Amino acid sequence: MTIYSDYSRARIGWFFGLSGWQLGAVALTILPVFLAVSRQWWASAGMLLVVWAVVTVVTVVPVGGRSATGWLIAAVKFAFGGLAGWTRFRSKAATGRAIDLGAPDLPGALESIEVIEGQPAGATYKRIALIQNHGARTWAMTASIVHPGLGLTEADERQRLGTGLSELLDVAVRTELVSEVILLVRTVPEDGAERAEWVRRHRTTEGPQVARQINDDLQRSLTSAAVRTEAFFTFVVPEGRLAKVAKEAGGGRNGRARALYGISTELEGHLRGGMGVDTVDWLTSPELAAACRTGFAPADRASIIEALGARDSDPAVNAEIPWAMAGPSGADVAPRHYSHDAWNSVSATLKLPVKGAAMGALAPVLSTREEGERRSFAVVYPVVPAARAGRQSGTAEWSADIGEELRAKAKMKQRTRSRDEAEMVRRLEEKMARGNSLAQPYAVATVTVPKTVRAAEAGRRLDAAIRRAGFAPLRLDLSHDVAFAASTIPMGISLTGGKR
Repeated sequence: MTIYSDYSRARIGWFFGLSGWQLGAVALTILPVFLAVSRQWWASAGMLLVVWAVVTVVTVVPVGGRSATGWLIAAVKFAFGGLAGWTRFRSKAATGRAIDLGAPDLPGALESIEVIEGQPAGATYKRIALIQNHGARTWAMTASIVHPGLGLTEADERQRLGTGLSELLDVAVRTELVSEVILLVRTVPEDGAERAEWVRRHRTTEGPQVARQINDDLQRSLTSAAVRTEAFFTFVVPEGRLAKVAKEAGGGRNGRARALYGISTELEGHLRGGMGVDTVDWLTSPELAAACRTGFAPADRASIIEALGARDSDPAVNAEIPWAMAGPSGADVAPRHYSHDAWNSVSATLKLPVKGAAMGALAPVLSTREEGERRSFAVVYPVVPAARAGRQSGTAEWSADIGEELRAKAKMKQRTRSRDEAEMVRRLEEKMARGNSLAQPYAVATVTVPKTVRAAEAGRRLDAAIRRAGFAPLRLDLSHDVAFAASTIPMGISLTGGKR
């Protein structure tokens, strides 16, 4: 089995593990203590020392992945957003104010999204959707992919697939355009929509009634035990990088579309080759709208499939979802979950284990346990340009060396964890010197359940599934709306914003 454990912290504090701003905060708050001692104001010095200790604990000690200062800032922003009404969303269609049905009406981080139909491309002249995020100033394209999975693959095959992913990220760096590569997977209990449509078309009144009854019983039992998996691939390009290349391709949106089409063709070759993807289907605007709608409301998929089947026999049937109705009719952000229409979602990020992660280890995260429950996760690979990666690795190695020297001068025993982190940083610098790219991946998992199910219980099951996969869960409280958009809606949203 292939185990990956060659990762290190994004930043290593050079002064006994403290970062620059933490060291500055601790140093500035201790100065009044020294001033009081120099003037022999012992009572004031004692009080200031207590204040300094509190500030140090608040600044340095992490709580739930953030410092206490970070939690305080996030809580103030969340409270202010709630008072201003920013955490509450009501769609224009639900309030009767929808005028342009082709304009996306989405909540939160998706509010600034615009979907543009690209130029006809390929043998079928398909108009692939271009996703423009005005808020983050990025462009993206999304493809629906089909992969055979890793369940029955041997160690050599997993090694080959891992190498294929590494090559894909290397290619993304060499384009000097792509800032993020996102792999998103959604799994829901099978609704049997395709099977029901096939039976409706082909069943006749001839034959014994017993055979039809047995067939219906088998369908109900197998459907309840099966799950359906959807996988998407998205790449994100910042506007600042794309604009330069678009000028050479004619400028404007057409120039940007040509540049994005070129990137998609290059990345698709690596998806089909090294990563073993069977099918890569770049989504059109109606297909992307359907994926967005089923992301917010998983139960709507059955009606969409039924409409598509009815359109085959009656062209007058409108099976497309207008963008004005692709989002939820209403959404509310709570501190511990995200509420949208008749559903609640809870999100968590995954902390990488020290012993490493095996390829395919995330499978238990997608295992649904309850009827109507939907699991999804996104693995985001923010790729770093070569020049910036070189500076970061050099700074990290310098910080590791300085930290070791300070501990040696202070005659402090270095912990095994600190020593391992320093060695990983040095190995990373060696790999980059040999031409490898730098990526800082992270994963976000989300569980979506009907409002008849307690969101807290669904979140507990998600945490248990993450621990069963060998990772440690970290709830993304106060930001479940952004986490939901990043891990469930395949439109290039991420926690880093995509502007790297």
